Amino acid sequence: MNKLAFFGHEKAGISGRRSYDKRSANSGSVLMERPNRCMIVPSEVDMIAEAIEKKDTNWFVRTKVPSDLIIHIGKSCFHLHMLSMVSRSAYLNRIIFEKRNKGMTGSNLNIELNNLPGGEDIFELIVKFCYGWKVDLTANNVAPLYCAANFLEMIEDLHHGNLISRTESFLCFIIFSSWKDTFLVFKTCETISSSARDLQIQRRCSEAIAWKICTNLNAISIDHDESQCSSFWWFEDVAGLRIDHFIEVVTLIKKKGVKPEVLGSCVAYWTAKWISRVSFWFRIPCQKGISQVRRVTVESLIRVLPIEENSVSCNFLLHLLKLGLMMNVDANLCLKLSKRVASMLEQCHPLDLLVKNYGESETSFDVSIIVRILETYVSLALRNPTFKLFVVGRLVDGYLALVARDKNLQADSFRVLAESLPKSARYSHDNLYQAIDRFLKAHPNLTEEERKEVCRSIEYDKLSEEAREHVMKNDRLPLNITTQFILLEQVNLTKSVVESGSIYRRTKAQTIINLKADSHKECMQAHKDIKMMKQETDNIQAELNKLQECRLEIKRLARKI
Repeated sequence: MNKLAFFGHEKAGISGRRSYDKRSANSGSVLMERPNRCMIVPSEVDMIAEAIEKKDTNWFVRTKVPSDLIIHIGKSCFHLHMLSMVSRSAYLNRIIFEKRNKGMTGSNLNIELNNLPGGEDIFELIVKFCYGWKVDLTANNVAPLYCAANFLEMIEDLHHGNLISRTESFLCFIIFSSWKDTFLVFKTCETISSSARDLQIQRRCSEAIAWKICTNLNAISIDHDESQCSSFWWFEDVAGLRIDHFIEVVTLIKKKGVKPEVLGSCVAYWTAKWISRVSFWFRIPCQKGISQVRRVTVESLIRVLPIEENSVSCNFLLHLLKLGLMMNVDANLCLKLSKRVASMLEQCHPLDLLVKNYGESETSFDVSIIVRILETYVSLALRNPTFKLFVVGRLVDGYLALVARDKNLQADSFRVLAESLPKSARYSHDNLYQAIDRFLKAHPNLTEEERKEVCRSIEYDKLSEEAREHVMKNDRLPLNITTQFILLEQVNLTKSVVESGSIYRRTKAQTIINLKADSHKECMQAHKDIKMMKQETDNIQAELNKLQECRLEIKRLARKI
């Protein structure tokens, strides 16, 4: 008959299980206090496990002795033996002793371990270890095993070479020796985040990665010219990290003095990979929890950006700002980002301003965000006389020409963008006119009122002679613009004739003669000539109205055909 005896040792130790989540980060892998060891010792019992089997949700250890302990993890039950488990786990030892003291008896004692790091799969390995089976440690299981061993207090005092010391040694070996395996360990920490954080696994992996990156980059800088390819060799691996792990690595790299432009490129690379993974989310409504994760992700990316000038591109910042606006991130972060982009506009090219839409709009590019940036730029320029408005004016005209071909771009959006800068921002309106003409050509079905709104920003006096000639022949322009420009052209011709003192005949009924202040007769004649010119202008406008009606009628008939 088997006999069980209970022995309590070292009563000065802890009286209950110390809170696993509140352990000191400096305690490492060994408990600083010696636990209450309430050992359950059998007499002359052979506990060799012949097999460990699973049937449905139940695990059984086949030995010559019946099981006397059931441990529940989730929906699974492990039918075990007290001796094998308590000889390696101070936590189970104490729990069993406490239950026995409370009078809980029977053939099997039940214990729940639902909060064990790693869950059922990791506990299976722990069971094998406790029964003396060989357990292969790998980069994929060492982190959860290390956390679970600490949870169960599998310390050296109970057994030499217990699981805490074994996993600790293997973990240190991986972190210091293998780049790829360090990332595998990092990946496994995602399912045991709180445990891995408390036991400093994530921190140690981050420091190892940062150290290896900086050591390699420093070697490149000393031995060779630091090319883009050699500087970015680590981007792909780091881009696979979860956002909190990525931010931790980048923060450590920043502290170690990596060049800002390299760091900025790394953040941009991670962001591009993240967007490619979640882009489909932008097309469908998402749950509140997912939306919260996205918002925190974007805010973290904005905060980790290097502040140095030219460390990140304008186009990347615009895309990040768009994400921030979509995710409703902190308004101060968006404002800060808008000012940073606005301050870079004078060094940008039109292509830098192209910001793709993510499916929530029919247009290919987001024009509203550029309007937002231009409004920020104008507000900054009003307080800073060194800003070069005319440079940004050329930039905007180039950008207008790029987006003008988008058939889904609304006339009002195009007009707002064209009018987003003050009039002093353009010395010439030739580029603006070309962009507007391109927009009208790509949108033939605009109403007359819409064409008027689009063309409203063109100023006749800021067009070159070549552009004016094109305007006179352009049937895409609204009638009022064409008429207005013809009148202004006639007025300019009249002024030039009067100022030169020459005689110029424009039509059969119109003669402009030199005006002399001392000749009443000639003055009267000039009034008659101006009156005749006005009459002819009215006639021209009437003819233009008829032509416009004919053009509309032809279009209507063509559509019917």
